[in-house]
Amino acid sequence: MKLLFIGDIVGEPGRRVVRDLLPRLRDEHSLEFVIANGENSAGGRGITGPIAAELFAAGVDVITTGDHVWDQREVVTLLEQQPRVLRPANYPPGVPGAGSVIWKKGSLPPVAVLNLQGRTFMPSLENPFVLATSEVERLRLETPIVFVDFHAEATSEKIAIGRMLDGKVSALIGTHTHVQTADEQVFPGGTAYLSDAGFTGPHDSVLGREIEPVIKRFLTGLPQRFGVASGRVLLQGAVVDIDPSTGRARSIRRISEPLN
Repeated sequence: MKLLFIGDIVGEPGRRVVRDLLPRLRDEHSLEFVIANGENSAGGRGITGPIAAELFAAGVDVITTGDHVWDQREVVTLLEQQPRVLRPANYPPGVPGAGSVIWKKGSLPPVAVLNLQGRTFMPSLENPFVLATSEVERLRLETPIVFVDFHAEATSEKIAIGRMLDGKVSALIGTHTHVQTADEQVFPGGTAYLSDAGFTGPHDSVLGREIEPVIKRFLTGLPQRFGVASGRVLLQGAVVDIDPSTGRARSIRRISEPLN
């Protein structure tokens, strides 16, 4: 099974590059399942129902998020009504939405997607290491194919949870920093790993935002409006080849595709 994970989609430019490039990438890599992090897809902050529908129509199967998931007020309704849009699973019980889903697409084997958020330099949530252990065991009772989006700041935290889950999940890919790392590998137990998928959107920017306001904020310390930039739009992420019978990854390949 060929699975594509798309790194953090930023604003309208990020959504546009997904719409325009995903059909070609699907043919080029024989993609069968697509997961995308959409926590910045609504004007650079959060996600809405119409935008989730737009991404599904473009060919995304499951949408993950992170610490910006609550930035649009209407997201509560979206999370309650759409099981394919996830928020981090390590929020306390009673928080709207779900942190994982098992999705059956056509004749393909079911794919479990788990969304977790780190705690180092991030808002304090429940311990993702503890929750991951029990949640992965539960998901594996129904399918060997388990994908984890670990939305976290610290590379050490990402590597540590990836090593802990080696052999238990098919892939663990980090999001949040918006800078694609070059450490893609398949761990000895068969788990594909990448510290950060990068981001999908305008790269003549500061992490997808207009350059000058960010520089001014650093120079003056005064609040600024960080608009979404527009230049040099890339779709970034990774393609993972998974043995559907065992759930073990055969390979992982980073992608960084420009919108021409």
